[in-house]
Amino acid sequence: MKQCAGQIKYLIAIKELSERDEYVRCVNISRHLGVSRPSVSKMLRCLADSGYVYEDFCNSVVLTPEGVSAVEEIFSSFGEVYTFFHNFLKLPKDEAHEQAVRFITHFPQDTCERLKKVVKRTLKKKEA
Repeated sequence: MKQCAGQIKYLIAIKELSERDEYVRCVNISRHLGVSRPSVSKMLRCLADSGYVYEDFCNSVVLTPEGVSAVEEIFSSFGEVYTFFHNFLKLPKDEAHEQAVRFITHFPQDTCERLKKVVKRTLKKKEA
């Protein structure tokens, strides 16, 4: 299932927050994304209805197996896109992260895949 830009942003936030803390709470997502808590609740309801997070997200947000799979697919391109913005364009880490998320959420998947290949190829050439 293809996710919309908003869903991708929230899935990325949930993954990143879960790597830092044991429990991901609505308030943490709200702060991380700079959005209101009602906005977070609304999107979490959408993610739950789509099968990406478990229904009981009031205490802690947990990805379902489908959610984990979606995040893995999103992050299959994220690393290279981030590398492009940070290492190639020399953007600071936070800005490179923000631009990578924006790129992944607004450009077609095939464009992300093409950029990913170019970055990998260029890095291999630099190593040789």
